[in-house]
Amino acid sequence: MIHNKKLLSILVAFAAVFFIALPVSAHVTVNPSQSTTEAWETYQVRIPVEKNVDTTKVTIKIPENVEFKMYAPVDGWKTTTTTDDNGKVATVTWEAESEDTAIKAGQYRDFTFRAQNPKEPGDIAWDAFQYYADGSIVEWTGDSDSELPHSITSIAQSNETVDSHGHSHGTDEATDDTADDHHAADEDTEHSHEGTNVNTILSIIAIVLSVVAIGLTFIRKK
Repeated sequence: MIHNKKLLSILVAFAAVFFIALPVSAHVTVNPSQSTTEAWETYQVRIPVEKNVDTTKVTIKIPENVEFKMYAPVDGWKTTTTTDDNGKVATVTWEAESEDTAIKAGQYRDFTFRAQNPKEPGDIAWDAFQYYADGSIVEWTGDSDSELPHSITSIAQSNETVDSHGHSHGTDEATDDTADDHHAADEDTEHSHEGTNVNTILSIIAIVLSVVAIGLTFIRKK
């Protein structure tokens, strides 16, 4: 009986270590992940808290070929921008005005802004910097296969033309293509949320297994 308990304890501990080793982090994302050239797009920045420490500030770098237009105000957060030598907005920063409005552990917050996409198709990368209350900074600036990847938006060619007010004009085919792009982006966002939920479940399982392993170890000693 004791040997069986010992074997079970080892197996549970091994399983716990295995689950803990899996990636359970939620990345900073910018959605939609697909859009079209010259479109006036509404982008949503999602900031999850991965530590047991509040997130107090986040900065997003605006790609050089993207024209930042405006942002949506967030209660309890101050929004500031910086510009380059040409007067173009280069970064957008959201900062909590107090401890009460900071993003707590286990929470996330969305920030929204409008920007005009580049004229040429291709991928645009969103470098993000997440600031924690303990002074640490997580830089989401790596490639897609890195530990801290930046979010990517794929820009497809559009047959529409966009006027100075952000109104698009084009054929029905172009409208259909744009609708398909946004549908695909919504699916990507949904898949991203599903992935976050799976990671959370795996993290909980790992903790439970660890507790069980510790309990069995005490029983075996008795």
